[in-house]
Amino acid sequence: MRYGGVMNDILPTPPPDVFDDEPSGWTRPHTPGVASARTINPELRSSPRMVSSAPTVITGPVSPAMSETLTQRKREMLKRCTDAAQQLGQPVLFGMTTSLILQSVPLPKDCDINPAELHTVSDSHRTRIRAIVPPTTPHIWKPLSDAHNVRINKHVYALDLIHTWAQLATHISLESLVILGDAILTAIARKPGLASGRTADGIYQDFVRQVTELPKFNAKSKCMIALAFITPRVDSPMESKTRIATTKYGLPPAVTNYTVPGATFSNGAPITLDLAWPEFRVAIEYDGDHHRTDKNQWRRDNDKRELLRHHHWTIIIATAANMADEPSQAELAYRVGRQLALRGAVFDFTLTATPLDELARRKRRRI
Repeated sequence: MRYGGVMNDILPTPPPDVFDDEPSGWTRPHTPGVASARTINPELRSSPRMVSSAPTVITGPVSPAMSETLTQRKREMLKRCTDAAQQLGQPVLFGMTTSLILQSVPLPKDCDINPAELHTVSDSHRTRIRAIVPPTTPHIWKPLSDAHNVRINKHVYALDLIHTWAQLATHISLESLVILGDAILTAIARKPGLASGRTADGIYQDFVRQVTELPKFNAKSKCMIALAFITPRVDSPMESKTRIATTKYGLPPAVTNYTVPGATFSNGAPITLDLAWPEFRVAIEYDGDHHRTDKNQWRRDNDKRELLRHHHWTIIIATAANMADEPSQAELAYRVGRQLALRGAVFDFTLTATPLDELARRKRRRI
């Protein structure tokens, strides 16, 4: 069903209090259609922390809890890989989930291979490493000659992240492949040696080009579908999951890690939003546990959101509970969709989630 300007009368009645999140002083546009920021906020008064500037987009910091987990996991895995290579008496190239851990990338949730095992990579059965002590699991990756492998130390090498992503495609769901793609783009952007001066968008474009140019491999068609949905500047897998949920229910694409023009904290740091529709001043903020347990983070969040609400932004908070199952995701998408529709956005909302592969087919038919 199409949303546009005002809510469609045939939409089902939501639970009580689900939509009690409209900003005070908000006036619905008089005409349907796509509203501009000027329509939404005709009399915006300046605040000491809101100054005029050009909009920019940046990648924010990873959460402390996630950073500590990834660092600890990498440290432990690197020791195991180094010990294995020394016992084998030669440098070893690791791939699959081992490569992700060595390069501090979050693991996909539904992977059907054991991440505790050491996964080695070679380009043929003749060159593969099959060791019993230490135990390793060998994998053949025929496009290996095109990979730009990463030296971790003199004993340990990791398959480059783009090839690792493609290699794992047969072992995870399409949605997890998209989430992993987001995480890899972010990991590359945060490492100067891998980013090589490229912007986040440049890294994404190179990612698409390199995967497209790979020779045929198992699940390449699945990778090509996933490429249509991955995006740069996503700070966590749960933010990716939230973004994908809004996509599956027909909401328009959100801007990831949007920097609000001219908005800063009292210390001058820019204010960013996890997922934003800037034209309509609607945003989703995903709050992990550290947003609740870290007092400083909680105060920072409160300060940011109060400021933005003062300037007629609607901020909708998402948590793990909103991503727990399809009904919870549907409710979140419904809430966000209502706010967008009230502010003039036009889009085709669906009451049930549309699978990503079906969305990809529809995109191809429209081209």
